[in-house]
Amino acid sequence: MMAIPETMQAVVYRGANDLRVETLTVPKIGPRELLVKVAVCGVCPTDIKKIQYGTLPPPRIFGHETAGVIVRRGARVRGFHESERVALHHHVPCLKCHDCAHRAFAQCAQYKRTGITAGFEPAGGGYAEYVRVMTWVLPGVVKIPRRNSFLEGAMLEPVNTVLKAVKRLALLSGDTVLVAGQGPIGLMFTRLLTLQGMKVVATDRLESRLQLAREFGAKWTWEVKSERNPKSELQGSRFKVSSLSELTDRLTQGRGIDAAIIAVPSDEVVREAQQLVRGGGNVLLFSHTRRGEQAYLDLATICADEKDLIGSYSADFTLQDEVARLVFSRKLDERRLITHQFPLEQTAAAIELAAQPTESSMKVVVSQEAL
Repeated sequence: MMAIPETMQAVVYRGANDLRVETLTVPKIGPRELLVKVAVCGVCPTDIKKIQYGTLPPPRIFGHETAGVIVRRGARVRGFHESERVALHHHVPCLKCHDCAHRAFAQCAQYKRTGITAGFEPAGGGYAEYVRVMTWVLPGVVKIPRRNSFLEGAMLEPVNTVLKAVKRLALLSGDTVLVAGQGPIGLMFTRLLTLQGMKVVATDRLESRLQLAREFGAKWTWEVKSERNPKSELQGSRFKVSSLSELTDRLTQGRGIDAAIIAVPSDEVVREAQQLVRGGGNVLLFSHTRRGEQAYLDLATICADEKDLIGSYSADFTLQDEVARLVFSRKLDERRLITHQFPLEQTAAAIELAAQPTESSMKVVVSQEAL
């Protein structure tokens, strides 16, 4: 049995924008649980919002895109062993309730109970040296192959959320899809859609991100200029157009695009996407997770034009095997998206950078130990 210290360092949320490095007791585990030493934890926008807006009562330890090493196994755990490298999955549904029968897993009461903690109210716990992995989330734990890194393991959870959203769209090979926003999540959408045979129109304000989008498979890219310089630019086509609307008309012979994925929290982009999507198409919201905000929508586009406005939130553990194949085979090479790694004691700086990205920053992670 590995030697486990009695105490550990953890980054504790004590209120809005108040993160403190504290010394805590290493979590105790039950007979059907695991203790994992954290190696990497990604910074996720949902945690950023909770921390910056203080939407949950303190104290908590956030961080849920987690990979590490099993250092203790409960006596009744089967299928896992100490020293194995694993990627964790903090939400797993019961598969028995009314919500689960409708595959609305994120609405399941068990799913909403976070199953990984470093202490206090369970909130993921990845911004700590050790985490306790509880019984009901063990089915979501994935072993990391020898050739793959902890960084890749930590990316399974965000890729899972994106794949779940793509499957909600029920697209056909050859369909044309707009992906608005080419941050880390938008680029995952661009790559997954391309792998499934879709033709992607990628938009962003930064040419550096559009270049990555082209490398990830986008067929066309559209650079959205600021209000001071409103002219937009197109790459990936032999013809010239003056607007995104004109571009999509040309690409689809006036039919309209089949779907639009909104990977930026912009109501204006949602309204534009409603106009660009064909009748019977879909607009999927992925970034609008802050409650209480109101937005104007043309409801006739939803009713008369049958343009579905749908959402997708969190992950689906039943997709874990498919996600693992995509990431560990490097068909979706997440390593290219990781630009910044911070040590545990600089978690607050990592979250600040992820919340206010620069042109050179993409995916930000908190790393511990030698990877």
